[in-house]
Amino acid sequence: MNFSKLNLISLLALGSIHPYFQALRPKQWTKNLIVFAAPLFAFNIHASVFFNCLLAFLLFCFASSGFYLLNDVLDVESDRRHPIKCQRPIAAGLVPISVAIGMALLLLVSAMVISWRYSTSLGLTVTSYAILQVAYNLRLKRTVILDVMAIAAGFVLRADGGAAAAHIGLSPWFLLCTAMLALFLGIEKRKAELRVLAAQKGKMRSVLKRYSLPLLLRMETTASTGAIITYALWSAGPQLNCASTQWMLVTLPFVLYGIFRYQLLSDRKETLRRMQGGNSQHLQQTERPEEVLLQDLPTLLTVIGWIITVFLVLLLKHQGLID
Repeated sequence: MNFSKLNLISLLALGSIHPYFQALRPKQWTKNLIVFAAPLFAFNIHASVFFNCLLAFLLFCFASSGFYLLNDVLDVESDRRHPIKCQRPIAAGLVPISVAIGMALLLLVSAMVISWRYSTSLGLTVTSYAILQVAYNLRLKRTVILDVMAIAAGFVLRADGGAAAAHIGLSPWFLLCTAMLALFLGIEKRKAELRVLAAQKGKMRSVLKRYSLPLLLRMETTASTGAIITYALWSAGPQLNCASTQWMLVTLPFVLYGIFRYQLLSDRKETLRRMQGGNSQHLQQTERPEEVLLQDLPTLLTVIGWIITVFLVLLLKHQGLID
């Protein structure tokens, strides 16, 4: 067999594997990066802590992908009628339902077994996340308001999973800030979904019929305000039993800009302006927050700037140059 034939076989193999990998929704794994927030916010960055959090990250990737597969199996008929979700591998018929169920069970069992073998606290967190996802897929995602609250709870459990893996205690203000930011993103996702379906005249899911843009705008204001206040209180420093230095307040502008930037991207006028400029995918991007992070340059630079600033504060405090 010559080299060209080997290349052809490799390409065919990759092409046959790609739909199965895509069905895991790897872009959604960016949500699990929040497991690294606990050591970062606690200024506890060591190799052992990093690898413990990396394990937690992988376990939540296993668990979340397992539930994405099961969710796509349960919603296969409605997804086929959706203007965007019809392209998912299971809905498109690229991944057989029986194979998807087998993959999901393997991922979920692996996540549960490994987490419990690592520690009781991590096992409890991953199990709680699994119970939440079962409740979400069976009922909560079709229950107005509780659906976005369940999404927020999932982020809090991810953050707690990172803390459990790294054996770090979490500030209540940190957990509240995580919940508020996640709630904000969940509300923004619902706003984008409403606008996508209105623009493309697609069939609306039952839970979306209970929402309206004015209601979501009021909810957005509450969540964004709560996120900013709780982050400011956490970054105020040891006085509130939060960050170990009040110099974390210098990172607040990044958080403010990130929230305001996301609100701009989801604004109706901005959406119309971008679509008139030829960006027909803008609505679909704001429906998927992970794509905003990966594709919107100002948002990505804001996140990078926040990370660099946090590490600079950490370095200066470690050197004793700031309190």
